[in-house]
Amino acid sequence: MAKTRVVIALGSNLGDRGEHIQSAAEQIGAIEGVKLVKLSGIMESFAITPAGVDESKPKYLNAVALVDTSLKAKELLAALQNIENQHGRVRLEKWGSRTLDLDIIDFGGQIKAGKELLLPHPRAYQRAFVMVPWAQLDPEAILPGHGSVAELAADLAEDPKQKVWFL
Repeated sequence: MAKTRVVIALGSNLGDRGEHIQSAAEQIGAIEGVKLVKLSGIMESFAITPAGVDESKPKYLNAVALVDTSLKAKELLAALQNIENQHGRVRLEKWGSRTLDLDIIDFGGQIKAGKELLLPHPRAYQRAFVMVPWAQLDPEAILPGHGSVAELAADLAEDPKQKVWFL
């Protein structure tokens, strides 16, 4: 079966953040039909809420994984949500603090608008904590509808509201 290259963002701002990220990366690689190709360096960022950056909330650790999969997008999403649940993810408030957040950012360049999944991720191009580690992994990557990931990352890295730093 053909493999699709997928970009997954990992984030955590509750509990042992580093352990959640590392463990989730291993669990992603263990999903049947998924091969973990690369994991970015881990970076830290401020929490983003519907009102914008909130420096009073716990900081996030973030990373980006490149995977190859034979799964369909919704199958992968279900597997990722299962991993989030295993890490104690609670969905009480939109953009609230969480033990683990796993988002499909790009699924083989597909453009799709469904109730459960929007591809590419609708806000990824606005997030330094996604674009910077993705550009580190794949400087030639293109985000459908938005262009060069490296250029997006460079622009976002210059925005003081988007402060990110590698650990």
